[in-house]
Amino acid sequence: MKTIRIFSKNAEYQRFEVLKTNRVKRGRYGEFFVEGVRNINTARENGWRFSAFLCASGAPLSDWAKELLNASLADTLYELSPALMAELSGKGDTSELLAIIAMRPDDPSQLRLSPVPLLALVDRASNHGNLGTLIRSIDSFGMDGLIMTGHAVDLYDPAVVTASMGSFFNLPVIRMGEGAQIDAFVSSLREKYAGFQVVGTTSHKQTAIFELDFTRPTLILIGNETMGLSRQYREMADALATIPMAETSSASSFNISCAATTVFYEAVRQRLTKG
Repeated sequence: MKTIRIFSKNAEYQRFEVLKTNRVKRGRYGEFFVEGVRNINTARENGWRFSAFLCASGAPLSDWAKELLNASLADTLYELSPALMAELSGKGDTSELLAIIAMRPDDPSQLRLSPVPLLALVDRASNHGNLGTLIRSIDSFGMDGLIMTGHAVDLYDPAVVTASMGSFFNLPVIRMGEGAQIDAFVSSLREKYAGFQVVGTTSHKQTAIFELDFTRPTLILIGNETMGLSRQYREMADALATIPMAETSSASSFNISCAATTVFYEAVRQRLTKG
C-alpha cells in the first residue's frame, strides 16, 4: 500500500471533501466517505472494496487501525496533517482512521432472497436519519433487502451511513427507477413466489396490520414522509395496511421509520409464531 502525505488543501484533499458533502461528485467518483469503527469493520466483514484509508500524520495508531492497514485492504494510505484530519472528521474527538469505499452496483441479484422473501420498498425518502434507521430496522429483523425509488436523499450520504449503525454494509439496498423497472421487478417476484403479495402502508384507516398474513412472500411499501405512497404504488398494492392508533391520541401517524419498524415487527412476529 503506497503512502501519500497531504499537508494542504490540494486537489486530492478537496476530493475527500466533496465525497463527504456532494452527492453528484460521489456518484461521479463512485466512492463514498466512511467514518466509525463499527461501519469500517462491518464493511470489511461484508466484502466492500476499500479505495483508501486516511489517518493523521505522526499520530499513534491503535492495534485495530494497524491491523487494518497491515491487511492491505486498500491501495493507498493518505497521511493528512492533524488539522486537516480533524476538519474532515465529523466527530468531536478526531477519528484515527477514515475510509473511502467504492459504491456497489444497483443490481437486484445482490438481494439475498429467502424461500419466503420479506422485502421493503421506500419511495422518495426525504430524511437521512429516517433512511438510515429504516436500513437498521430491516437488517435487525433479518429481512431480505430494501429497494429505494424516486427522487430521494442520497443513499451514500455520510448521515445515512452513520444512522444505520453499521447495518448499511450488511443489508442489500438497491436503487431502482420508477415505472417499468419496478413493475418488471414485482412481476418477476409474483411469477417466482406463489402467494406473493404487495402490502402498502398508509396513515388512513385501512386494514390493521395484524389482520394481514405476512407469512406469505411479501413486499412492504413505505411512502414519502409528507405525501405517503404515490398513486403508482397504491395501485400496485394488493392491500393497504394501517397501524391502529388510540382514539384518544392527538397523533394521527408515526414518522416513516417508526411506522415501518412497527410493520416489520408484526411481519416477523407472525413468521416466528407460525414457525
